[in-house]
Amino acid sequence: QVQLVESGGGLVQPGGTLRLSCVASGLTFSRYAMSWYRQAPEKERELVASQTSTGGTPNYADSVKGRFTISRDNAKNTVYLQMNSLKPEDTAMYFCNARYAFLNYWGKGTLVTVSS
Repeated sequence: QVQLVESGGGLVQPGGTLRLSCVASGLTFSRYAMSWYRQAPEKERELVASQTSTGGTPNYADSVKGRFTISRDNAKNTVYLQMNSLKPEDTAMYFCNARYAFLNYWGKGTLVTVSS
């Protein structure tokens, strides 16, 4: 059974930092492209950052470029999202996604709240 478990969310002040983690199990992690999505209240889910299975050049949403960094550790079956210079508009539930061919898996999310 495939599981993606996110952690690292929380309440942080504007300008602060958080590091999200997503640990995958039940799949061959190194084969999967890994992504982070987010969904704010009453908004659609949007792609934040993604990285191919080979760890190539990541892709970022324009709104997070220069502030967020996605990385992966295949030995630990883990993908990270380093979030710096957080803004109130970054407040959302953040979801981990694993994709390989027609296979597509989601975690349950971790909540990030940016507020003073």
